[in-house]
Amino acid sequence: MAKYKVYTDGACSGNPGPGGWGAVIICEDRVDEISGYDKNSTNNRMELQAVIKSLQYLDTEEELEIFTDSTYVMNGITKWIMNWKKNNWLNSSKKPVKNEDLWRRLDTLSAEKKIIWKWVKGHSGDKWNDKADFLARNAIMRK
Repeated sequence: MAKYKVYTDGACSGNPGPGGWGAVIICEDRVDEISGYDKNSTNNRMELQAVIKSLQYLDTEEELEIFTDSTYVMNGITKWIMNWKKNNWLNSSKKPVKNEDLWRRLDTLSAEKKIIWKWVKGHSGDKWNDKADFLARNAIMRK
């Protein structure tokens, strides 16, 4: 079982618009909460930022479980990214991959870690996913 569990979420007020990201990082009895804001973003960028910032926050060699409610993040990192890289960051329609800058950063960070990726249904009553969502939305409201 992974030592760390990380729940991430992103939110946007309008799409594009002001965005926020949030993450809950759990290790044994310790729970850390991190969040941030971008004045002009998209929901997908905020979802990616939540994972990136979590990986930057965690300076560990331990195995991680990362939970996301974003099928974009989940499919991108577990299914699509290998072909994007092989095809010089073009998608299956031969168009540039959206958010390539963040995908490249996530690819680099995730290569340095042992990660088990897990999808969780959003707004389904999962305590930690709901908390990550709250943090993301609260980051927007604080600005």
